[in-house]
This record gives sequence, structure tokens and C-alpha cells, in this order.
Amino acid sequence: MEASQVEASVVIEWKRTLYIMVFAQMISVIGFSCVFPFLPLYVKSLGTVTSLSVEVCIGLVYSGQAFTMVIASPIWGWLSDRRGRKLMVQRAMLGGAVIVEMMAFAASAEQLVALRAVQGMVSGVIGAANALVAASVPREHVGFAMGLLQVGMGVGLGLGPVIGGTVADAFGYRAVFHVTAGLLSIAFVVVFWGVEERFVKPQTGRKRSGFFSGWGRVLSAPGVLVVFCLRFLNSMGRMIFMPILPMFILPLIDKLQGGNGLTGIVIGISSAATAIFAVFLGRLGDRTGHRRTLIICLLCCFVSFVLQSQVVNYRQLLVLQIIYGIALGGIIPGISALLACTTTQGDEGSVYGLDNSINAAGRTIAPLIGVGISVWFGLRAVFNAAGLLYLLAALFALIALRGVDDNKACKTIRGPGHIT
Repeated sequence: MEASQVEASVVIEWKRTLYIMVFAQMISVIGFSCVFPFLPLYVKSLGTVTSLSVEVCIGLVYSGQAFTMVIASPIWGWLSDRRGRKLMVQRAMLGGAVIVEMMAFAASAEQLVALRAVQGMVSGVIGAANALVAASVPREHVGFAMGLLQVGMGVGLGLGPVIGGTVADAFGYRAVFHVTAGLLSIAFVVVFWGVEERFVKPQTGRKRSGFFSGWGRVLSAPGVLVVFCLRFLNSMGRMIFMPILPMFILPLIDKLQGGNGLTGIVIGISSAATAIFAVFLGRLGDRTGHRRTLIICLLCCFVSFVLQSQVVNYRQLLVLQIIYGIALGGIIPGISALLACTTTQGDEGSVYGLDNSINAAGRTIAPLIGVGISVWFGLRAVFNAAGLLYLLAALFALIALRGVDDNKACKTIRGPGHIT
């Protein structure tokens, strides 16, 4: 086969993998995000059977799932570098489908908390998908690829809460969990039949078998710790207000009915904006540098949240959530691209396993902090806290990422002979 034919074949293969994973991730995220609009209200409807208060259980429903993911994600990432990334994607989707189906039959808030904790141990679709795509796509296109993955995620987050809120209003909370399990099963089948991974096991002569040695290699790469810190702050900013959002919205909608659906629209419209702008901002980062894009977008998030704390009606919140979603379209793929550019090929599983763990760590802490702030200082103070997190992240990127030329890293790290 001629060299040009080989190159064309490789291009077709990585693009096929990318597009299938975008679709599969979209379906998965639609499923997982269906529960967002009503999850705190579902906890209240179940009630508690122990001394734990409903407010504590609401925080634990979010934080418990994220905490177990902190522990499990690096292990799954390490295994993916040795057993294959496609296998880990399938494990996350199928495992998530089984556990979410069980949530439909929860009899108490404590049972739901326990099932969410198990979900964190067996799922992790986004981290697994990032690792598979990062291993398949040429490094100079990684910003575009991560942006396109974010489109799938954004569309899923845009549709999921609307679908979930509507189904909850029409058929009750438990019906939504059946919908989620079905969607995750569909995503599993799509990946099983559609993705062909050319996975090459690490050579035994290389020092890649050690669990902790893989972490050390990733964490010692220049700039990686800074990027992980930015991921942590962004994760906290995205989740700190989520547990109190349904309660914050109710007074804003006055006499309007269908609160679950309206909460879904607020979450969904932000995610839709993220999806629309992710590819554009990802490409922009590939050309001009992801650091610059990150700083601007982080500052936009800061301004958006400070203004959200002052809204007096539902429409103002919608507009500011759109602005926030646009900014996330530059932050999420930009951080993922920086990780790919500053680490070594072959370590994608470990990189994005750690990334998913750090992301989950932020989601573990943020809901509890958000609930605590709302109890002590009121609901609006939570939005100010989110704004301060993004301001801190912007300053950190401005200072700590100075001198990191991510575009040069993307061009040189591929090594000789890499087919683009």
C-alpha cells in the first residue's frame, strides 16, 4: 500500500473513532444528566431512615458519587493503558446502566446515596472517552477533537435535563432512571460495534508496568500539575451551585408550573451554549494557544456568576447561564488539550484517569461547600463563591502557566514518523 493510502486510511480511522465517540458520549450524558433537575427533590421525596438530615443527604448524593470516582478513576485509567481504552469505555457505560436502573427502586435517601457511591466506582464515561480519543487522534488536532467531544457532552447536557425534567413532571421521578439506563445501554452497543481500537500493549522492556510509576511519570511532566489544579477549580465552580439550583429557581419563576422542566432548561441552555462554542474555541486554542483562551474564558465565568447572584427573574438567569456556557466551551476542551500536549503518548489512560479523579474530587467537595454556604449565608452567596473560584483559576493560569507554549508541545511531542 502506498504511503498516501496509508495516511488516508489512518485519517479515516481516527475520525471515525472520534465521531462515534462523540455520539456515544452524547447519548451517555443525556442519560446521566436526566436526573439533574430533580435529584435534590427526589432525595426529599424518599426521606431518611437514619439520623442524617435531608440536607446532608442531598450533599452526599452528589459528593458520594464523586468521592468514589476519585479513588476508582486512576485505577481504571491505569488498566486502560494495559488492557485497552475501548474496554474501559464499555465498562463505564454498562456498569452505569445497571446501577442507575437500581436507583429507580431506592426506598430511602440513604439507599440512593449508597447507589450513587457505587456508580462513582464503576462509571466514569467521560474520562474513559477522553483517553480513547486522545490515544487515537494526532496531537496537533487534539484541541479540535476535545472540542468536538465537548459538543457531544454539551448537547447531552443540553437535552438531558430538559428530557429528565419533562419526564419527571409527567411520569414521576423513578421513570427517569429507567430512561437513563436505556440510553446508557444504547451507548454501550454503539461503542461495542462501532469503535475499532488498535491497542498495542506496552512492551515489557519499558518501565510502564508499575501503578505508581505511571502516575509519577505523568505528574512530573512540566505544567501538568498546574493544569490539574485548573481542572479541580473548574470542577468546583461547576458543581458548587448545582445542589441549590432548584431551590434558587423556584422563587424566580413565581406562579409558573413545571419547576423540574424549567430547572432542566436552565441547566440545558448553558450546556447547549458550551456545545455550540466548544469546537470553535478548541480550534482557536490549537492556533493561538490554549492558555490565552483559558484565561479569557475563566474571567468571563467570574463575571457571569457575580451577576447571577443579583438576578431578580428567570430570564436574567437564563442569559447569564448562556454566557457561562459559552465560556465553558473554551475551558473544558482547553484543559483537556493542555493535558494531551504536555504528556507522553501511551499514557493517555493514566493521564485522563487522574484527570477524571481530580475532576471528581472537585465534585466531591463543591456540593457540600455549596450547601453549607447556602445554609449560613443564603442561596445567592453560593454564586458569588463560584465566581471567586473562577477568578482564582484565571489568576493561577495567568501566573503559573506563563511560558508554557502548548502549541509547540503539540507539534514536537508526536515524535518522528507520526502520521497526521
